[in-house]
Amino acid sequence: MLYINNNGKVLPREAPQISAGSRSNLYGDGIFESVRIYNGKPIHLHAHVTRLLKGAEALCLELPSFFTTEYVESKIVELITLSKITMGGRCRLSLERAEGGLYKPERNDAVYFIEITPIEINEFELNYKGLEVDIYKEIKLTKSFLSPFKTKNCLVKVMAAIHASQQGIDDYILQNDNGNLIESSNSNLFVVSNGVLYTPGLEEGCIAGTMRMMIINLALQNNIRVYECAILPHNMLSADEVFFTNAISGIRWVGGYRTKRYMNTISRRLVMLLNSYWAKELM
Repeated sequence: MLYINNNGKVLPREAPQISAGSRSNLYGDGIFESVRIYNGKPIHLHAHVTRLLKGAEALCLELPSFFTTEYVESKIVELITLSKITMGGRCRLSLERAEGGLYKPERNDAVYFIEITPIEINEFELNYKGLEVDIYKEIKLTKSFLSPFKTKNCLVKVMAAIHASQQGIDDYILQNDNGNLIESSNSNLFVVSNGVLYTPGLEEGCIAGTMRMMIINLALQNNIRVYECAILPHNMLSADEVFFTNAISGIRWVGGYRTKRYMNTISRRLVMLLNSYWAKELM
């Protein structure tokens, strides 16, 4: 049996969890983080909680002083233990504004929600078949002070994922108002040319991904050059590799963009470095 934590109350996952007045449900008024469970432990949690707290501040959410990384970790570990997850899993950590009001809230107190689910794999694994992708033209992402955070207003990315499926491809790459490529429907974007990594800078309007930052740091520590810069559509045609990163999947390599085909040499090396890092960190 799996368990969730609804603002301090531990309940079976099948129990009723969302009330009629939930502002997350009514207005998308909230923020979330996706945390990977590795060897039965939540990883990179400090980075996730740090981004969550910055996002809460941007949304004017007021959190109690006890809501720290240590507190969150204790609650996640409690659910992992109760749910008997000993290897791989995912955790979704959510904040939303307390009930009350219409578009204008009655108050800004935050409530939290934690849920965990097991996944089949424990270590990060590179996808066997490369993803097929294209560029999403219907809606562009406009940069704002909320761009770095994972808010619950995700309709653009939902529609991109739906349209990709309808077109028979795996994902779309989203553009900002300038037409630059910034991310996929659920991941940060990296392009590789001549052994050098290029990824959109945060000024382009992409999510400030925790795995994005980890891959940048791992690459630099292993003498792989990285540049944060604008990525243009024509860069997809000159690239040797393209891959996506997110906290749950780690790295997923792209096999093709339209008629262009890609390798996975650097992405494969980075997956090995990622697993090596966490194997040592969790010893």
